[in-house]
Amino acid sequence: MKLNLKGIVLSLGFFSCLPGAFAQTNINTLKIKNIAELQQFFNYTGKSTPIISGHRGGTVKGFPENCIATFENTLKYTPAFFEIDPRLTKDSVMVLMHDATLERTTTGTGKVSDYTFAELQKFRLKDPEGHVTEYKIPTLKEVIDWSAGKTVVNLDRKDVPLEMQERILKENPNKVIMITVHDARHAKFYYDQNPNRMFSAFVKTKKALQEYEAAGIPWKNMIAYIGPTNKPENKELFDMLHARGVMCMISAAPTYDKLADRGERAKNYRETFEQGADILESDLPIEVASAIKTLLPKDNPKAKFFGKLNLPKDK
Repeated sequence: MKLNLKGIVLSLGFFSCLPGAFAQTNINTLKIKNIAELQQFFNYTGKSTPIISGHRGGTVKGFPENCIATFENTLKYTPAFFEIDPRLTKDSVMVLMHDATLERTTTGTGKVSDYTFAELQKFRLKDPEGHVTEYKIPTLKEVIDWSAGKTVVNLDRKDVPLEMQERILKENPNKVIMITVHDARHAKFYYDQNPNRMFSAFVKTKKALQEYEAAGIPWKNMIAYIGPTNKPENKELFDMLHARGVMCMISAAPTYDKLADRGERAKNYRETFEQGADILESDLPIEVASAIKTLLPKDNPKAKFFGKLNLPKDK
């Protein structure tokens, strides 16, 4: 499935389709005010507008995963939304941490759940190269509060009980939040609690698609994660989901992000969109934005606007 290159606009162009949605100050912000605008933003229209998701924020040297400073660094270069990982402390505070243990990403040791939040604040986060930074482990509430008027956060499934997470979300005034769900049953729990919930739903097979429909989850409430690789079998799912107005996402985090050669990574990022995906999730969202820029013809009216992004050049 090839894109109509004359219609391509990086996420920035799609952001601007909402009144007042996109603004560039020191960061590229996404000003989505309510659930209706969130659903509109992620509605597939056939306009071939690539969107970037920063996996755990988008880590580069000096910036740890699941950290507000990292989210802001990504937004300095490109619009993006962010997949994040809530976990529970010993005293039931929701913090951001992908692993159940602390060693890989912090100066601490042992399980996150063995420490109170106050105890965790003694540790510092590490960047992707293992260097200790000045940053501390943030709470989910801090990140949700920070994200309001700037971007969208997508909460992955870790060890937080569904009931507890839903209660916290109900109490937070920022309703522009997405939740990752792994199956229709998982989505149904949240949908029954709040029919306005927006989902990043695992839809890797036609059977999974049918299960969401059988559960009564509206397609306007979701984007579809269909897997980590570009493959011919994706086309059937792309077509079925696009016909339902659903954007499709590929995650490069476990696959193309791991390639040693930057040029090879860029090639695969571009091919992801050329083959029909609408969203690319990546540990390297700044690289993705830079790679996708080459898809935009110089004579495209949006090229000048897009060119204002402060993107590093591909090497």
